[in-house]
Amino acid sequence: MDLNETPQYSADGRLLRVGADLQHIAFIMDGNGRWANLMGKPREFGHTEGAKAFERVVEYCGDIGVKYVTVYAFSTENWKRPRAEVEKIMSLLEMYLDKLMEKADKYDLRVRFIGDRTPLSEKLIKKIEKAEALTFYRTRTVNIALNYGGRAEMCAAVNKLIREGKTEITEKDISGALYTAECPDPDLIVRTAGEQRLSNFLLWQGAYSEFYFTDTLWPDFGPEGVEAAVNAYYKRTRRFGGLV
Repeated sequence: MDLNETPQYSADGRLLRVGADLQHIAFIMDGNGRWANLMGKPREFGHTEGAKAFERVVEYCGDIGVKYVTVYAFSTENWKRPRAEVEKIMSLLEMYLDKLMEKADKYDLRVRFIGDRTPLSEKLIKKIEKAEALTFYRTRTVNIALNYGGRAEMCAAVNKLIREGKTEITEKDISGALYTAECPDPDLIVRTAGEQRLSNFLLWQGAYSEFYFTDTLWPDFGPEGVEAAVNAYYKRTRRFGGLV
C-alpha cells in the first residue's frame, strides 16, 4: 500500500485520518430503547439521545476523512413498533435533518435517503427532497436508510431492470439499480448494542464488508467507538475471496 493511502496517527496514537482504502462506513444504530430502559426513561427518550449520537458520529467521520457514511435509521420492520415510538422517530428525523442542513456546508455533506418513501408523510418527503437537491454537489455523502430493507431493495432493483427491458441480469446491473448505486460498497459495517447480525441491512452491498460489533449502546457511541472500529479494521487483511 502506498504511504499516502495509509491511516495517519498522532504521536500519542490517536487516529487523525483514515487511509484511502476506507471510504465507506455503515452503522446499525442499535440500543436506543435498552439505553432508555437502563436510565429509567421512556423509549422515546432513547431515540432523542440516539439522534445526538448520530450527529457526533457523522461529524467525527468527516473529521477523519471518511467519504461515505450510511446509517440504519428505520427499517421496513420498524413499523411494527408502538405508534408513539414511530411518531417520535419520524419527528426526530425531521429535526435532525434540519440540523444536518445547517452543518452541510461546514462538513461538505451530501444528504441522501435510501429506502421506500411511499409511507412517509408529505411534509417529511418534501424536506427529504429539498435536502437532497440543495446538497447534491457536495463531496461527502451521508446515506440515511429510512423505511429500508435489504430484501425489498433487491426486489425493487430487479423490478426496475425488468421495466427497463432487461432479459438477462448481471451483478453489475443489480449494483447499478440499488439505492446506493452512486456509492462504493461499505468497507466496514459497525453494529452497536452487542447484537451480531445484519437485520436486513445492505445485504447485497455488505458481501465483502468487514464487521465490527460492540456492546456499547448507540446513545453512548461516539468518536472513541468509531476509532476503535477503524483500528480493528486496520488489523485485518481483506482478501475478497483470493489469497494475499
